[in-house]
Amino acid sequence: MTPLRSADCGSRIGNTDPPSIRNQSAIRNPQSEILKRACIAIMALTLGALATVPALAQRGFGGGRFQTPIAPNAPYDGRFTFVRIRYGPDYGFASQRLPWSHDYPAGEQHFMKIMNEVSLLGPHIEETNILPLDSPDLARYPVAYLCEPGGWTMTDQEAAALRAYLQKGGFMIVDDFRYQHWPNFEQQMLRVLPEARFVDLDITHQIFHSFFEIKTLNVPQYYDPPPAIFRAIFEDNDPNKRIMVMINYNTDISEYWEWSDTGFKPIDESNEAYKLGVNYIIYGMTH
Repeated sequence: MTPLRSADCGSRIGNTDPPSIRNQSAIRNPQSEILKRACIAIMALTLGALATVPALAQRGFGGGRFQTPIAPNAPYDGRFTFVRIRYGPDYGFASQRLPWSHDYPAGEQHFMKIMNEVSLLGPHIEETNILPLDSPDLARYPVAYLCEPGGWTMTDQEAAALRAYLQKGGFMIVDDFRYQHWPNFEQQMLRVLPEARFVDLDITHQIFHSFFEIKTLNVPQYYDPPPAIFRAIFEDNDPNKRIMVMINYNTDISEYWEWSDTGFKPIDESNEAYKLGVNYIIYGMTH
């Protein structure tokens, strides 16, 4: 059987031919082996961080005064690349004062290391991309990540571009989402998809079984008061069709990704956050 080929990633959007990236033979089993590999990878991240403790300060731990330069985007080469959505002006740096940039770049780099360990996706690991919604390059990438939607705003051009991206097959993950920020997110999404319905998901939905078998949605919370709430926008508002937007509401799973190399939280909790992320990527690449 043909393994998942990362070079096919760019064909996922706007292509009516069945892409080979949907081949489920890319998934390694059994799950016990996968979990073991993930645990080893997280432990390696932690040990590496202990040798470079000053780097934690540079990542903004404990305050918002630190600025992290934005690295150049990786040139498109067909490999899976983590794409973070930027909203607002491009200042050339990430900061706690720029909500869209929270957890950059450690969050996605750590996540892609785990993704590389447990699948044959072969993603870029150190190189991650940041794009505005109206960038023509966004259509090259099947999965996009939006952070901190409480302060999210769009131009009409960006709203139209996101609508086109989703309707052509794009999949957007929304994370790092405070409970009180729902009204703004809903308002912005209804500019994109005026007829959109927001559906609460339960554990039976296939996205929670697309790779790992998620046992419960009562997931650990880094700092938000429980419970985490998982919602989705479906194509044509039909729950039998694919999810276009996966919403992690009242939770922040990427916080675990960012700080999984520090030992601040138990490895088991970080594992749960990684399992959700892996499932989302596999789902987005196969639907």
